[in-house]
Amino acid sequence: VQLQASGGGLVQVGGSLRLSCTASGDTISNYHIGWFRQAPGKDREFLAGIGRRGSSTSYQGSVRGRFTISRNNVKSTVDLQMNNLKPEDTAVYYCARKKDNPAGGTNYDVWAYESWGPGTQVTVSS
Repeated sequence: VQLQASGGGLVQVGGSLRLSCTASGDTISNYHIGWFRQAPGKDREFLAGIGRRGSSTSYQGSVRGRFTISRNNVKSTVDLQMNNLKPEDTAVYYCARKKDNPAGGTNYDVWAYESWGPGTQVTVSS
């Protein structure tokens, strides 16, 4: 499966953006999907994850309450709704799928994911 993140852009502080993750080569409903970001000079970090049926979600503490992950398996997308954006949210955002056998990795471990596609830039201006 190949995953593609889209929907990034330039937004002012306090604004909102909705990112979408789409798949090619397989149906996205077959995978647990995570959203991540990487700011210049920083490591890639986990933001949110969602199980295959959408009933199980997980969030990194700094985005909980501001970001919401959801999936629509009919439309074959996994979205990340981002509200009350802050300058520190500026980064390249990626989606990826959780490995079938992540060897003990949790939903929060970047290394437990694969099929990274090109990211989408989010810039929050103050």
